[in-house]
Amino acid sequence: IEAEFKRLKRKHPKISVHHCSDVIGMDEAAATSVRRKKDASICVAVDLVKAGEADAIVSAGHTGAAVAATTLKLRLLDGIDRPGIGITFPTLHGPSFLIDVGANIDCKPLHYYQYACMGDVYYRYILNKKNPTIGILNIGEEEGKGIESIREAHTLLKKSRLNFVGNVEGRDIFNGKVDVIVSDGFVGNVVLKVSESIAEVIGQMIKKNLKKNYFTMMGALLTKSAFKALKKEVDYAEYGGTPLLGIKGTCIICHGSSNPKAIKNAIRVAVESVQKKINQHITEENQSGEILSS
Repeated sequence: IEAEFKRLKRKHPKISVHHCSDVIGMDEAAATSVRRKKDASICVAVDLVKAGEADAIVSAGHTGAAVAATTLKLRLLDGIDRPGIGITFPTLHGPSFLIDVGANIDCKPLHYYQYACMGDVYYRYILNKKNPTIGILNIGEEEGKGIESIREAHTLLKKSRLNFVGNVEGRDIFNGKVDVIVSDGFVGNVVLKVSESIAEVIGQMIKKNLKKNYFTMMGALLTKSAFKALKKEVDYAEYGGTPLLGIKGTCIICHGSSNPKAIKNAIRVAVESVQKKINQHITEENQSGEILSS
């Protein structure tokens, strides 16, 4: 890496290279590997943040290892019981933020509530909207729908100062009905993976049909600028990475297949999160008594 920097004649005072002799593979158990592989790249990155030599972590590696390393080494913010991974995605009415998409698959009512509070803070300071609307992902809009933990979370959120609008269904996710959607990590991750798959399949279908004959190809030329704008709007790389909220530090998790633009934007989100003091605002919410804890 240093040789490549030298070849490109690129030098920056904030860039330094730290050698790591180990790595945590995608098929390895997260917590066990973090404890055993002290010199793995994610562990070294977290140690640098803990020592104050870095302000944030950006990782495109093992998501579970990133969650485990930050939780074990940096610990959770006071008043937060579980960390949550949030993702920003496009809708018909601007961006929405879904939390959690994989950090906690077994949510208690309090966890949903804390995710809503953290999502509210993130949306206000990073996506720049005061008083964002909050919804909890459920199988129906009616208040009594869903499993017990979601019904209890609904009660907690209804009593809070958050702009909680109630339950939202899967069909509401991409129409922009709410700004922040709260879910457990299992359902949230399924939503994330299905969304990625649908976007890819629809893109391939459009290309296939536009190449059918002369007239469809002419239509493709006439609508090229519109498709280019649409591609940019739904491109995950535009949003960078997903923040891991609730830890005493800043960690942005990227897709394993992230391109250079996605990594660049993930770094941008990390810098913005530090500069806008997201963790401080979450802590202030807790100190005000707004965030309930066990």
